[in-house]
Amino acid sequence: MDVSQYEEKMTHWMSAAIEQAEKSWAEGGIPIGSVLVDEHGQIVARGHNERVQSDDPTAHAEVMCIRHAGRRRDWHTLTLVSTLSPCAMCSGTAILFKIPRVIIGENTTFVGAEDWMRKEGIELTILNDPRCIELMRRMQQEKPDLWAEDIGE
Repeated sequence: MDVSQYEEKMTHWMSAAIEQAEKSWAEGGIPIGSVLVDEHGQIVARGHNERVQSDDPTAHAEVMCIRHAGRRRDWHTLTLVSTLSPCAMCSGTAILFKIPRVIIGENTTFVGAEDWMRKEGIELTILNDPRCIELMRRMQQEKPDLWAEDIGE
């Protein structure tokens, strides 16, 4: 796959993650979404933040996506795509399952445990996609208390 084809795939995957983020927002939750992609570029799982909807503080988008992937033995070949830079818990989950690549929609509103993931050998691609930035800016403006709760303030 050449560079332009890979960039096109990343855009497709991020669009799918954004759909998940919008789903969470429509449910009254936090607008963060994630997808998991196999070595052939196929989306094998999707997830969105469900902290508010399920009253579960661990129900982050990346964790939900990985839960939806079920039991697997090919984690080391997968790519995790998230609309926002993964927090320490979500980064730790990627590290635990030895997911080698994480594509991040944006890290301008929040920088997660990127240094830790890099230290553990995970390849990060940060897109700073304006659609992802807008999702979090909208949340910051419309639901500042929820934003503060989500980032631990």
